[in-house]
Amino acid sequence: MAYTALKEMQSVNEARFGQGVGPVQPERHYDTIDNGLKAMALRFLHSRCEGLGFDEDIAEKEKAEGRYLGTSLKPEQIPYNMQMDINRLCLERELEKFIDSGAAEDAYNIYYCYLEMFFGHYGKSKKMVELLSEFEANGSSLLMKHRDHYSHSVYVFALGLAIYESNASYRAKFNEFYGLDDDHKAACCFLEYWGLTSLFHDIGYPFELPFEQVLSYYEVTGAKRGKGSLFLAYRDVDSITALGDAAKEQFEKIYGRAFSTTEELFAFGITDKLGAVYDFTEEFMLGKIHDKPIAPDEFNYFMDHAYFSAARLYREIENSVGVENLNEKHVDALTAILLHNSLFKFAVSYFGSPSQKEPLRPEVHPLAFLLMLCDELQCWDRTAYGRNSRTELHPMAADFDLGNNAIHAIYYYDKEEQEKIDAFKVKYRKWEDSGETGDAPRLKAYSDMAEKEQRFSSDIERIVDLKDIPLTVVPNTREADRKSKHTYLSASNFLHLYDFAVALNARYSHLGAEKDVDTSQLEKEFEGLSLEYQLSNINQAKSFSKYLDALRCFYTDRPVDYEMITSFTKEQTEVFAPMEHERWIREHISMGWIYGDVYENEPDAKALREQLRMHKLAMDGNPTRDEIFANYAELPLSEREKDYEPFNSMLKLIKKFDGLRIYKLD
Repeated sequence: MAYTALKEMQSVNEARFGQGVGPVQPERHYDTIDNGLKAMALRFLHSRCEGLGFDEDIAEKEKAEGRYLGTSLKPEQIPYNMQMDINRLCLERELEKFIDSGAAEDAYNIYYCYLEMFFGHYGKSKKMVELLSEFEANGSSLLMKHRDHYSHSVYVFALGLAIYESNASYRAKFNEFYGLDDDHKAACCFLEYWGLTSLFHDIGYPFELPFEQVLSYYEVTGAKRGKGSLFLAYRDVDSITALGDAAKEQFEKIYGRAFSTTEELFAFGITDKLGAVYDFTEEFMLGKIHDKPIAPDEFNYFMDHAYFSAARLYREIENSVGVENLNEKHVDALTAILLHNSLFKFAVSYFGSPSQKEPLRPEVHPLAFLLMLCDELQCWDRTAYGRNSRTELHPMAADFDLGNNAIHAIYYYDKEEQEKIDAFKVKYRKWEDSGETGDAPRLKAYSDMAEKEQRFSSDIERIVDLKDIPLTVVPNTREADRKSKHTYLSASNFLHLYDFAVALNARYSHLGAEKDVDTSQLEKEFEGLSLEYQLSNINQAKSFSKYLDALRCFYTDRPVDYEMITSFTKEQTEVFAPMEHERWIREHISMGWIYGDVYENEPDAKALREQLRMHKLAMDGNPTRDEIFANYAELPLSEREKDYEPFNSMLKLIKKFDGLRIYKLD
């Protein structure tokens, strides 16, 4: 019984209406004997995180006052803990969709879920999340080497969940490190702080990209970076590192000593965990951290995005969670991020040197250990932006077997690149036959997995201690699946996706009065919805590109020489309305809604519908598309109109936001 609050609500409803009512326990969308990445990650969320977000004080207040305090379509419609169960189910279903597609638009929903569940409000942090994707997509093509970090971070998140679920040794060490002995509470703790660590470990790239762009201007001519290179450095860094008085007091309360900046706080946090093991002082670590943004020439002319990820994320945590709620685990997440790129390798363990120190053990810093492991393992399905990156051979997919407390990974390369692979194998055999003189031939990243040195896995083992998580890596080829991401002509700009969803939500309540409503009011209305209903609008916004494609139309924020659409004709709406009905039906089935109308004649019908998770327009089972379309055709006109009439209102509403317009191809 993974979703206990849903089950409790069902018992209440059965006492009132008899058997056959909801909420039902959501189905597991994975094979229980499957040891793969997807199955393990979903199993973690479905079963191990029972009770996530529950508040027994609120539950007692609900009983005492005889009212519910949870939000569904509206506030105070369902029990608070039931809302928390539904939030977890939202995350489970959205992660499943992302793992299946790998699409950046689906990665967006994971960030959205996490921020709503653990920060309390996506809107406060939307710029932090959206800027990374926009910066990469628009600025990275100027670099020599660069690949996606947006979807990458969500894959890293999923990998960590799967490893925690599958590896008893890591799970025990994490729980022991934080003094956690209740299995479910430990898993919920891990989800919160691993999510913080993994999802935001690369948000500092907008600081690194301009630095790399300048150096790329020289490297394109073949020159190597080094003395004589023109480079950027950052000044007035204390504007993002200085701690306010309230934060100083909070950390002095936690650690018993004063800190003036996050640099000092991070230096202490890292030294406290790693100093004795790797023989360095807090003063040494503070010097390394302090020089990262201001003296990149001291680090082989590289700017460390991890420094800015940690500094930027600290501000977000402080503003969203609140200074009074900052704790040691937040600092551990931030220091794990700070360590993951180059600080641990080159300032702590001296990676690649004759005097390299021992790899990081999980019991020393469990979040840093897992981040470095998963960050290295996640090298598949990453969009290449840089000029050289676009021509290199990288894995397009991966299969994981996480059984027996081990990791067995098969990385797949595009079968169309077989000619490159065969040419590499010929060169490698010649190099072996020649007595292995000179450097071995390389075909990044295939050669790192295929050559006998196993550079890919051996490098990981030099960074993190894998004696309790044996790793084997096998390269292979297969045909590329180019349809899994469901890419359409419309540009799903993340700067607009949230606004698009806000407009979709407002299309009913402001029909005919679109010009008079303020955008801040639309956002306030959207924020009043539960996570489930917010995601429904976001998923509808993402589906809109599919609907427009069926009409030979598209949307973009760029001026183009096509005829602009200001309203849909009845014929056009009749094309996409059944498609929207199908999306709605499948969404409700996935989220555990059932067909029924016992709530219809009750005085509290709207709230009761949410408590029963029952809808008169829903469908049970696994209907085909034809069955759903037939169901739509049989609906009364008043119900069918709900799927298309407000879309013209939406076209007027999105004009209130930043430049999104719809055009037709012919």
